[in-house]
Parts: sequence; structure tokens; C-alpha cells
Amino acid sequence: MTSEVKQFDVEKYKIKEGNQTYTVKVNDDEFDVVIKPISWQVKNELIANCMKFDPQGNSSFDSGSYIKEVLKAIIIEAPWGKTTDAFLKSINTDLGAALEKLVPSAFDASFQEIDVIKKG
Repeated sequence: MTSEVKQFDVEKYKIKEGNQTYTVKVNDDEFDVVIKPISWQVKNELIANCMKFDPQGNSSFDSGSYIKEVLKAIIIEAPWGKTTDAFLKSINTDLGAALEKLVPSAFDASFQEIDVIKKG
């Protein structure tokens, strides 16, 4: 009985080049924003940059900085133009909460779908 070895298709695991348009709803307003996909590496770099360590070696995660940096990295088209620190500091909680929904969770990963077997 011969079993056919399935070729690994790395293309299935690369981020898609195409940007996505999302309609954001804030109270009675709706507008579109264009988001570019974020790669695993960029997400990890942003997470690492948002980690803080005290002299005792304790760590904490600055979720506010993570959200801000991800929004600046992923939003490529929006009614307000470029997403900057100044823009994000100027908006109210209604718009901020709506934009926050576009940000991927920092630590959510679906490991249950990954099967790793050590060989040899």
C-alpha cells in the first residue's frame, strides 16, 4: 500500500495582497475604510514593541499602544486621510471604539488547527 505524499502549498498560508474595504458604523454615520492585511511578523513586532518590563523582570502589555500602532499600520484609506497619532488623539470614544473593531487581537491564535509532530 503506497501513500501519496501531499505537497506543501505555502501560498495557502501567505497573506493576501488584496486590500479589504470595511464599512464602519458610528451612531448614525457610516463610512468606508480600506485595510491592508497585517502579516504575522508585523503583528509580532507591534506586540513586542508594546511590551514593557520593569527592573524586576515583570512584564506588562500596553494595549492602547498596540491598538494605535495597528490602526496606523493597517488603515490605508479613510475619510480623514492618513491615520496618525494626532488624528487618533483627536477622536472621541464612539469613533475610537468603532475603529478598534478593525484591530486583530494581540494574543488570540487558533492553535487547535495546528498539528505538529516531531520526527526523528
